[in-house]
Amino acid sequence: MSLFALSLSHRTATMDTLAAATVGNEAATKLCHALVAGDHVHEVTVLSTCNRVEVYADVDRFHGGLDEVVTVLGQVTGLAVPRLQDSCGVYYDEGVVAHAFSVAAGLDSVVPGESQVLGQFRDALAVGQAAGTVGSALNALFQQGIRVGKRVRTETAVGRAGRSLVDAAHAALASELGSVAGRSALVVGAGQMAGAAARSLAADGARVTVANRTTATAERLVASLPGAAVQTWSDWQDALTRAEVLVSCTGSSELLVRPEDLQDTPVRAVVDLAMPPDVDPRVAELDAVRLVNLESLRDAAARDGDADGLAAARQLVADEVGVFLADRRARSVTPTVVALRSMADEVVAAELARLDARVPDLDDAVRDELGRTVRRVAHKLLHAPTVRVQEYAASDGVDYAAALRDLFALDPHSVAAVMSSEVGR
Repeated sequence: MSLFALSLSHRTATMDTLAAATVGNEAATKLCHALVAGDHVHEVTVLSTCNRVEVYADVDRFHGGLDEVVTVLGQVTGLAVPRLQDSCGVYYDEGVVAHAFSVAAGLDSVVPGESQVLGQFRDALAVGQAAGTVGSALNALFQQGIRVGKRVRTETAVGRAGRSLVDAAHAALASELGSVAGRSALVVGAGQMAGAAARSLAADGARVTVANRTTATAERLVASLPGAAVQTWSDWQDALTRAEVLVSCTGSSELLVRPEDLQDTPVRAVVDLAMPPDVDPRVAELDAVRLVNLESLRDAAARDGDADGLAAARQLVADEVGVFLADRRARSVTPTVVALRSMADEVVAAELARLDARVPDLDDAVRDELGRTVRRVAHKLLHAPTVRVQEYAASDGVDYAAALRDLFALDPHSVAAVMSSEVGR
């Protein structure tokens, strides 16, 4: 089996394609179940954020796994297969490890080092676990990825900065309007990202109003914001007539704000952090309104280049990738080593039985001591080479497990039985 990942992200796909490919938990679970029901995918989970949709899998064949993932993803999202193929990055085996660790560390995000993706990476593992489609391969990958993400956050400058999309949007807003202190701001939505935007605006002195489909959720958010107010969902557009800043981040499948909605309003800046977008991109064509959305944040990040500490964070990730791969290579030899030792025990047992047949009157104490001696000899003869072969396997890419199987003529079924018992644990 080998690791496989298909990624649609801000680096490979247009925002329209990302919006169409976005899947919620229900669709992600459906995708997982459909893939493991196929011929080539044995483990799978899905990572879906506003800037990426990624399928991580353990497959028996690269091309077979790729075809199944693209086909089923197209069926679940409604995207045509050619469009998916033109919009995705594909990673295999060692490349999957490097990509996954970079994602968890925030190094593949629109804003390098952003903090939210680590939680989203952890959620992706939970999606596969809940669906029953994550086994030992993906669990090891994601658990180590989470640890790598935590290390980057605590040990590097880029990670400690913890900058998010909300921070980047707030900076863009400040560059356009200057201080938001005393300005009226309407926040549409009350989820994690909308809540972060509302708190950021309130902390800078803006007068915040929150509108959300569920009023109770908006009220809970407003309770933590001094001087903030709630606007009922049915009347939220009326609040545009009093707002200078609009921030929108909902789960709507349709556009909420169009250029005509902002005519004759005091709105001067619009921040759209939703995927699919809440705000029609044509709003950017209005002379009096500045639009900040995911696409503009992506372009700004590309212009700004690497942040301080990014090189150190990337080196940390690269080191962790090396450690993970070395450990995986060493562990890949273990089933063969176990099978070899089992074969030695069987040879010893057969020779002791032969001795019993030839010397039936042998004293029991002598027989037992002979048995222990022969077993010790066999184990000592195998100890050094099996320990050394595991060390060698960790240090380079040679298939030492195959060499052991050939040298000792091990039965492949015996090795497979050991591997099956390890997966089942």
